[in-house]
Amino acid sequence: MPRQLFVTTALPYANGHFHIGHIMEYIQADIWVRFQRMQGHEVHFVCADDAHGAPIMIAAEKAGLTPQAFVANIAAGRKPYLDGFHIAFDHWHSTDAPENHALAQSIYRALRENGLIETRTIEQFFDPEKGMFLPDRFIKGECPKCGAADQYGDNCEACGAVYAPTDLKKPYSALSGATPVLRSSEHFFFRLSDPRCVAFLESWTQDGRLQPEVANKVKEWFKRDEDGKVGLGDWDISRDAPYFGIEIPDAPGKYFYVWLDAPVGYLASLQAHLASLGRDLDSYLAQPGLEQVHFIGKDIVTFHTLFWPAMLKFSGRKVPDAVHVHGFLTVNNGEKMSKSRGTGLDPLKYLKLGLNPEWLRYYLAAKLSGRVEDVDFNREDFVARVNSDLVGKYINIASRAAGFLVKRFDGRLADTLDAEGAAVVAALREAAPELARLYDGRDTGKALREVMLLADRVNAYVDANKPWELAKQDGQDARLHAVCSTCIEAFRLLSLYLKPVLPALAAQVEAFLQVGPLQWAQAGQSLAGHRIGSYSHLMQRVDPKLLDALFEAPPAAAEPTPAAAPAPGADDPNRPGGEAIAETITIEDFAKIDLRIAKIVDAQAVAGSKKLLQLTLDVGEGRTRNVFSGIASVHKPEDLVGRLTVMVANLAPRQMKFGLSEGMVLAASHADEKARPGIHLLAPDSGATPGLRIH
Repeated sequence: MPRQLFVTTALPYANGHFHIGHIMEYIQADIWVRFQRMQGHEVHFVCADDAHGAPIMIAAEKAGLTPQAFVANIAAGRKPYLDGFHIAFDHWHSTDAPENHALAQSIYRALRENGLIETRTIEQFFDPEKGMFLPDRFIKGECPKCGAADQYGDNCEACGAVYAPTDLKKPYSALSGATPVLRSSEHFFFRLSDPRCVAFLESWTQDGRLQPEVANKVKEWFKRDEDGKVGLGDWDISRDAPYFGIEIPDAPGKYFYVWLDAPVGYLASLQAHLASLGRDLDSYLAQPGLEQVHFIGKDIVTFHTLFWPAMLKFSGRKVPDAVHVHGFLTVNNGEKMSKSRGTGLDPLKYLKLGLNPEWLRYYLAAKLSGRVEDVDFNREDFVARVNSDLVGKYINIASRAAGFLVKRFDGRLADTLDAEGAAVVAALREAAPELARLYDGRDTGKALREVMLLADRVNAYVDANKPWELAKQDGQDARLHAVCSTCIEAFRLLSLYLKPVLPALAAQVEAFLQVGPLQWAQAGQSLAGHRIGSYSHLMQRVDPKLLDALFEAPPAAAEPTPAAAPAPGADDPNRPGGEAIAETITIEDFAKIDLRIAKIVDAQAVAGSKKLLQLTLDVGEGRTRNVFSGIASVHKPEDLVGRLTVMVANLAPRQMKFGLSEGMVLAASHADEKARPGIHLLAPDSGATPGLRIH
């Protein structure tokens, strides 16, 4: 029977772009989803931006944006990563969407009605310098369990312990560095210590839904003391204003802690996706055979195996059927990634350098298993695996046979294979059930090793029969036809088995073979008598120089010698204008910037800002643009009206708290504002008119 699968990956926090750890997780889940679909199962694969919390609120404030605009800017940059690595989510949403607000509040109300929410007045850390209560992730100190330094205020990344921020030793504010002080505040708690929650979680975490190593780790949370009491503590789910998040019903000035509403984003994204298909969330989740599957990293096990299933269970909703946990990604034999040391793997840089995304998909898949193990990226191993496995073993099979079939047999495969060839193809077909079991268990590393062993067998057959020599011999056409047909039939089966990992390459193969989308059930079928198309090379080898560029460390800033260091504000010929000349760019880089002459139609002071002026600019478009510029300390608004200046016309609009800024005017200033005060607005030569482009 076809399976019904609802699949998610962990929601990335919307305070930065994707890193390689996100991409590894998404590739693992995408491979699993693609395999399930090849089996004929129905899958809904969704994710969302985790958009709430103090870090985003603080980052948005520093950027001069509203939190919503800040998150929107981050979300706008997701697509090149996902498309670039062929990661095909059905829907991407945001936890700040209306669906998530409604669902989070609904779940909370259900928990409250179930007697699992209570309020307590607690002492909470307060940053006296910032004037705000500190969220858990902005309090750091020593873990009260293992003593590890620089741990966050909610759980220890070293030993996995869960605790209250006030349990930390030597606490300090991650915002200001100040020692926080305790102040009283009323908070809302989810009573995980309730016997109902304890009994459910003990059963749920040990009934096979989790990997054995995860289940064993989780079991430690349910150890009982001499009185038989479980040490599972209640969960603080509220935060005080100011906070960017979802308001707690009937509690003005109180917001849900981001980890309450973040996983609800799985359901909100699914709801929005189903709505686009004309389907209802509740009826979909009520299907008896539906499987809810989450892919996550090992650093967020606590939230997904305690809080999330308990929230769902006691709000009357479906609980997860599986939580698949993976390890971290390291580089060069376990070294932590660092861009400054040249050991960082930037996904977007990888794509911009022209490295094939399916090289990385294959390499990571070859390293991943169904266990919670760290994955190491080794550049020499990367080159060897791709060049040997994909090009040398797999692609080589098609390239050695297709030309003969097209030139000598009009592209048509033989109706029958010889005994040796039939045995080779039969061995590949017989591997389908075991490979399916490995893919379903996420043991892609072993699956790909098995596929490459099959490829070795095919290549041994090719080397034994030497079609390039048969083609030169008289009377060997029938044998040549059978050998080349065996190669193409084997190549089709290998392509089928690799398709979850290499979807773009599989599409090229399907076009070359002139067949429809490869499905797992087709492993037992034959291409006998089928006509293929002309072959063109399907994949290049890795150039090691590209990996050198990928891991190239950024140039270190030159350190001035003490004798040459200028006094504050003094002129330095090596630092004109108080700062060194920026890195060299190409003419192509410069051509991306569209500089235009703009006329200042109006200028106004900005209420609430001493630095900004609001400029209304005419760039010759038949409309005006609104731009905020930090020149108020030098220029009076009335002196600017009617002047011409220069603006960046193709800069992405920026939503500031004062309004939308649709460009940037150019001005000059010294790097040392105290020694060389003054901001000088650029102006064009006489005769320039609005709209002229600067070249």
